[in-house]
Amino acid sequence: MRRPLSIIIAVLFIVLAVWACPRRQQRPGYFKRERRAELTTLLVSLRLREGDLIFHTSQSAQSRAIQLATHSPYSHCGLLFRQGGEWQVLEAVQPVGLTPLEQWITRGQDEHFVVKRLRDAEQVLTPRTLRRLLRTGHQYRGRPYDPYFGWSDERIYCSELLWKVYHQATGRAIGQLQTLREFDLSHPAVQAKMRERYGSRLPLEQQVISPARLFSSPELVEVLRR
Repeated sequence: MRRPLSIIIAVLFIVLAVWACPRRQQRPGYFKRERRAELTTLLVSLRLREGDLIFHTSQSAQSRAIQLATHSPYSHCGLLFRQGGEWQVLEAVQPVGLTPLEQWITRGQDEHFVVKRLRDAEQVLTPRTLRRLLRTGHQYRGRPYDPYFGWSDERIYCSELLWKVYHQATGRAIGQLQTLREFDLSHPAVQAKMRERYGSRLPLEQQVISPARLFSSPELVEVLRR
């Protein structure tokens, strides 16, 4: 006996609906847990040391302008310490503070990062000096981020924080200081960001230290790239 047309249409509709429905995916939290486990395994296997400097490409609004002005892919940096048995990154964001290393890594572009170390760390970074380095870094915690890249201690930006912490704790100047005039300010994206920050009066003689200058400092050697 022939089935009513309405039943056939209903069955076809159900089949098409099931076929068109997206396949079930794992919950977002599952991927976060899996990724965290992978990072934890990686970090355990790494031979990081306290006082190491870590660099990545920030995904902040100003990152592209920094990269263009300094001709470097690295636009953010931090200082590695262990606290409570966990690796932490001392960084100048808003405000200056400690960020778990796993979180810091996942915040960067493609989770790529580079770790550098003082070339004579074995001799310089004694336990006593490391404690002084950590105390110096903690003095800046809670300070607001400096979007104008000034040299005052009242506000502070990422590479300035690392330069000052190392200079105050060890007497070493990591990276060559320069003025804003020495940056490449020719790109429209850089010029737009400069006008946004400073208006028409650019402080071209202002002293700064960029992540790029820290990264290329002969005082540092690369110990890890991922």
